[in-house]
Amino acid sequence: MNALTNRSFLLNDFFRDLAPAFYVRPLHGDPLPSAAQIKVDVKENKDGYTVHAEIPGVPKEDIHVSLDGNLVTLEAEVKQQDSSGDNDTVLRSERYFGAVSRSFQLPQDIDQTQAKAKFDNGVLTLTLPKKLATNVAQKLHIE
Repeated sequence: MNALTNRSFLLNDFFRDLAPAFYVRPLHGDPLPSAAQIKVDVKENKDGYTVHAEIPGVPKEDIHVSLDGNLVTLEAEVKQQDSSGDNDTVLRSERYFGAVSRSFQLPQDIDQTQAKAKFDNGVLTLTLPKKLATNVAQKLHIE
């Protein structure tokens, strides 16, 4: 079995040397990111939560944040494409398109009217204030 594997590698090297144009590797070569690749840090203080999410290589126009109670959802459209100039001969053109999303719950509901988002250098920063409790415990008078 080992001999077959070694021959396979030898043949690959032979054909790669014989016709290198057919074995052009992609410029990106990176697979589309998975939800686990959006690294998130969540911090809590008395007023709310601060979320830092790393989403490198994605313009802010392709990032969407939705809030529903205490559920935060981050979505990003990933587009990687090669470009060439007017005088270039295109040997291979590759494009990678996809979407990645990640959701997580916070311990308390978010005040959506006061929430803010900022994107700078591949890091999305969310400032999510806690929603004030509307169901305050109430004492009943016993008759």
